[in-house]
Amino acid sequence: MAPLAATLAASVTLGVGLVLARAERERRRKRERTLDRRLALRPLEPLGEGLRRMALAQTDLAIELLQTGDSHAPDEAAVHETRKAIKRLRALLRLLRHELGERTYARENDTLREVAAHLSGARDAAVMLGTLDALMQREPRKLARRGGVLALRQRLLAEHARQQSLTFGDDGTRAQVLGELHAFRYRVAAWSLPAGEGIGLVDADLARIYTQGRDRHRRAERAKGERTLAMHMWRKRVKDLRYATEMLDRRNGDVSASKSSDPRLRKIAGRADGLGELLGEEHDLAVFTERLRAGARGKRRTSSPQGKDPWRTGRRTRAALLKAVAKRRRKLRGRALRDGERLYGEKPKRFMRRVRSAYDAGARARP
Repeated sequence: MAPLAATLAASVTLGVGLVLARAERERRRKRERTLDRRLALRPLEPLGEGLRRMALAQTDLAIELLQTGDSHAPDEAAVHETRKAIKRLRALLRLLRHELGERTYARENDTLREVAAHLSGARDAAVMLGTLDALMQREPRKLARRGGVLALRQRLLAEHARQQSLTFGDDGTRAQVLGELHAFRYRVAAWSLPAGEGIGLVDADLARIYTQGRDRHRRAERAKGERTLAMHMWRKRVKDLRYATEMLDRRNGDVSASKSSDPRLRKIAGRADGLGELLGEEHDLAVFTERLRAGARGKRRTSSPQGKDPWRTGRRTRAALLKAVAKRRRKLRGRALRDGERLYGEKPKRFMRRVRSAYDAGARARP
């Protein structure tokens, strides 16, 4: 009996060891996926190789989020994260625009724009509902107890649920979008980017992103009257600058976002991130305003099964909402223009010297 017991004990020990080994391998794979999907270079990684890896990782993330494996549409969180992945990819394309060439850049950018358009209905409905909720929280006495506002919220909630059910509810549409992403990934995998040029690989395009953002800041600052379009166009380049500087930063193997090889790039990315949030909220409020006004005119198209525009409100309710929106937008614009001066205060040549110095310091750093 003793040899049998020893054999059983050895078998159990071996089985437990195999389970633990598999669990450890899975943890390592998960950790590697997390590191790959973070916008940052690895220690000593060539820039071209790193950007290609990031493009593949962000595409894989989008595919994974949309490929649910059943007939159910992606949920709101999946749609939101997919849109963020698409924005990162488009910023990466702009950073490689010169290297890829105008023809390739235009084709890939158009592909990603079309993918994002398929997700816009559900995401826009969620943003409008969230915008109204934020206004109600900010003005509880004037808005949160008003019957017209509560009725509008119920209609927007129903519109949000309807748009959620429509997003990729058609299996054919979802298959088409996934097909476009898989084809995009195949083309990215074939990219052949120079290995030894360092930041020179993206130097011209990074300077263009910064210069465009700086010019658009000045345009928004000097605009008279309605600034909605100027602020929106500025926001796009602010987002690009944030993602671009994150891509140029280097991190060690720690998943923590605080581990950076050079704080200068993280500082630029952090300022751009904060500014982008201000401009994003301001843009959402601008869209909210336009939909309220279009609902009042009765000219807004709707795909509602009942043919009714959910944005139709009473005059007093509309006036109260527009007043709260205008107040918030003035505050956001003031903060954004001040923060923009901090981010874009340097002339492009000086900014690029600072970025090159930070990149070179990170490239020399040892893990």
